[in-house]
Amino acid sequence: MDSPHFPSFASLRVLLFGFCVITLFPEFVVSITRHYTFNVEYLNVTRLCHTRNILSVNGKFPGPRLVAREGDRVVVKVVNQVSNNVSIHWHGIRQITTGWADGPAYVTQCPIQTNQSYTYNFTIVGQRGTLLWHAHISWLRATIYGPIIILPKHNESFPFEKPHKEIPILFGEWFNVDPEAVISQALQTGGGPNVSDAYTINGLPGPLYNCSSKDTYTLKVKPGKTYLLRLINAALNEELFFSIANHTLTVVEADARYTKPFDTDTLLIAPGQTTNVLLKTKPYFPNATFQMSARPYFTGRGTFDNSTTAGTLIYKQPLKNSSVKNLTLLKPTLPPINATSFVANFTAKFRSLASAKFPAKVPQKVDRKFFFTVGLGTSPCPKNTTCQGPSNNTKFAASVNNISFALPSSVSIMQAYYSGQANGVFKTDFPATPLNPFNYTGTPPNNTMVTNDTKLVVLKFNTSVEVVLQDTSILGAESHPLHLHGYDFFIVGQGFGNYDPNNDPAKFNLIDPVERNTVGVPAGGWIAFRFLADNPGVWFMHCHLDLHTSWGLRMAWLVLDGPGPKQKLQPPPSDLPKC
Repeated sequence: MDSPHFPSFASLRVLLFGFCVITLFPEFVVSITRHYTFNVEYLNVTRLCHTRNILSVNGKFPGPRLVAREGDRVVVKVVNQVSNNVSIHWHGIRQITTGWADGPAYVTQCPIQTNQSYTYNFTIVGQRGTLLWHAHISWLRATIYGPIIILPKHNESFPFEKPHKEIPILFGEWFNVDPEAVISQALQTGGGPNVSDAYTINGLPGPLYNCSSKDTYTLKVKPGKTYLLRLINAALNEELFFSIANHTLTVVEADARYTKPFDTDTLLIAPGQTTNVLLKTKPYFPNATFQMSARPYFTGRGTFDNSTTAGTLIYKQPLKNSSVKNLTLLKPTLPPINATSFVANFTAKFRSLASAKFPAKVPQKVDRKFFFTVGLGTSPCPKNTTCQGPSNNTKFAASVNNISFALPSSVSIMQAYYSGQANGVFKTDFPATPLNPFNYTGTPPNNTMVTNDTKLVVLKFNTSVEVVLQDTSILGAESHPLHLHGYDFFIVGQGFGNYDPNNDPAKFNLIDPVERNTVGVPAGGWIAFRFLADNPGVWFMHCHLDLHTSWGLRMAWLVLDGPGPKQKLQPPPSDLPKC
């Protein structure tokens, strides 16, 4: 039998010295590697008197927190123990040269098959704040999601008051039936899908739904304290308004980028977006409890889940034996469902902190400009079938520049690119502008048919890019939250109506525009953003309303390698899943 190994006195001295250095000079603490195991497994969950066998991570709903510091390496082994194919996306993580860990199925990887595993390995570079992780195949993210919490480096503080406590608040969407059956049926019939049955706060729908009062999220606070609420919209298909009765919230960060602080009573948060807010509690014990509510912002024509999720903010009693009973419940007032002007005013308040320590590096010159229409359309019904789309025998579709993006099924796009076998998988002639221009926000054209294809935009390394996303009125003007993988971008301009390339750029903010990974294209309007293509790989860009993604409102950018050793896409890991 081997004898136990004891460290020598010399190595003990080294260990003790190292301990003293770390204790006395914590800035010497280098980044660490954090290991996680995510078991994708079934979990019985009952909400609204309906019990479902949902897909979960580690038997938790919502899923576990992924916590790391800026600069840390994160290694997550995902083990698939369910019958569905699975992949996980670390939403908002830049994935500098580690695109193989990004997660969108058939874009950067084949999905993980039943009883298989894949290890996602990435380093968090230059980011701190709140992001989220979620499944990125079909509609599995309905229940497979959780928070990513990136703490500042050791010895670095927030650029705002240190909170008494930090609390993640995740908004979700609950279906009484399997969401996979919902989207499968919708794609088959070509019609709109059945809508969700409730919205949730940290997995709980709250008291405004039938058979749900016991499933209410409660946030207990002390008077005279500041709390950091990490708000995450993980809902499938709806942007949400959020408010806490009689309390003002201070926005300090969006999508893991610090912002200039501003106060608001009501927030709008789109799927895929995160917002950190400070909640300053009242200085004394109020004789009331306060409802926090979230309900949808919706501008489209289709059906949607027009309901409200609610939780309760409760102040802890100053004396242990004093009674909490019969406190008044105060309720917030949320904007009307289609309050587009509120939304425009709210989003215009976001500005980058743009301080010496956290500068806004906005590209001042632009190498390539793109003008993309985003919106709905139609595709023909297959022969000898009946479809329930918007007009006679058509199916609903969605597109970017009228191309409804088709994902491959036997290989991922990035694997095809990396192995030099793009032929028959994707093309590289995605149009930089619409092939058939029209009055985008006026009367729609008679022909609303989209084309189906797999086309990418190819960018040379370090290209400075400007993108204008223009909503269309085809089948109704609608707000589209667009998410770009692998990058944060600066939102330099936004407006209503058709973008005017001659006059609108003069109004662009190139000094302190907000930097995000997900932006709402205004209903009947446009948004302009800029980014520097300094991250090689294949990067998905899509509407974060999953229905629109399923209908084809998605495309991808291929950023080529740069000359330097740290400017190249790393080789694929040995356990990259096969299709």
